[in-house]
Amino acid sequence: MADFLIMDDDKSSWNDNNVKNKTNTVKTVSFIDKLNDFVVSLQTVKTKDKVVFYRLLSTMTNAWMTLLKSVLVLEKQEKNPILKTILWRFSEELRQWKNLSECLELYPSSFSEAEIWIIKSWEKTWLLNQVLNDLSSQIEKVESLTWKIKSAMMYPLFIVIVVIGVVAVMMIIVVPNLLEIFWYNKDLPLDDPINIKAREGLPMSTNLLIDMSNLFTSYWFVFIILFIIAFITISIWKKTPDWKYIFDNIMLKIPVFWEINKKLVLSKFSRVFSWLSSSWVSVVESLKITSAAVWNEVYKQRILLLSEDISWWIKMWESLDWDRLFPDMMIQMIQVWEETAKLDKIILKVADFYDEEVDNTIGVLNKLLEPFIIVTLAVIVWFIALAIMQPIMNLADTVSQS
Repeated sequence: MADFLIMDDDKSSWNDNNVKNKTNTVKTVSFIDKLNDFVVSLQTVKTKDKVVFYRLLSTMTNAWMTLLKSVLVLEKQEKNPILKTILWRFSEELRQWKNLSECLELYPSSFSEAEIWIIKSWEKTWLLNQVLNDLSSQIEKVESLTWKIKSAMMYPLFIVIVVIGVVAVMMIIVVPNLLEIFWYNKDLPLDDPINIKAREGLPMSTNLLIDMSNLFTSYWFVFIILFIIAFITISIWKKTPDWKYIFDNIMLKIPVFWEINKKLVLSKFSRVFSWLSSSWVSVVESLKITSAAVWNEVYKQRILLLSEDISWWIKMWESLDWDRLFPDMMIQMIQVWEETAKLDKIILKVADFYDEEVDNTIGVLNKLLEPFIIVTLAVIVWFIALAIMQPIMNLADTVSQS
């Protein structure tokens, strides 16, 4: 009876008011269908669409609808062409007595290994609908946290790009035209006698501005070459096996971002590990899957080492003790609750705690970045204004004295 909520026991045709009649024969897969499926497999389903899919599927199975019928209904009403194609493929696989987890395995770019293992552990029980609902909520929390990090970085990144663009335009177009007021000829080189004589009476800030403007106008191609070289170097570096570990290790040593990266990884580790450990997946297997879920390569290698230690009957807290990647508070909580066989519950509480910590850290970071950006812009504007206005004021004083 439990399987009724998961699989369509009779794969024969059925009729429904909202769904067209389906026959019990499997559709013939043409070359176009295979090509279309291959293209879809290269694309990723958005997290928002995936969360909605899990929740609607949970609601339908909770209402005693078979899994096949639920997928067919969702396929008919789906507007996203990628997810619609995936649901069509799911319906074909379900007609061949495949499980939902086996269907999800066909699209690893859209459905993570952790999601597949959780569903695989519960799809033969009465609790599949509840697990799908809980899974959608947890995925939404993880995505929300990741989006907060990205949104916090978008504002300063946008400001930096705007500042670079404005300064480049001023150095290339505006400043050279303004400097002609001081008998400086922009068409002649800096070491030309005319320009040397014109610069003799100018303040240091103005001469520095002239040098910067000449650097932008005369050597613009150097910046492009340096950018291309940097792009090629990074591309080659990314193909090396250790690049991700080195890059993540550097990111973990940056003072401000170290705390955010650490708390974000610990939150994701705790949440995914809690899902798996509460889904009857072994601790060793849960840690291996969790290592693939965290985005940081340094933590990934450490979690894999932790899984090996546990396979040798070493407790989690003993393996993590004195490790700088995991805070003492988390290790102590694992030590207490590991002995009470309630590790999954406490780990989930740890995830909620670090979610709040990340929110607070992002809030503080935004408050600190805003005045820093304003001060930086003010210094740039002040320097350019001083370099241009100071000789003009000196010239006005000279004329008035004459």
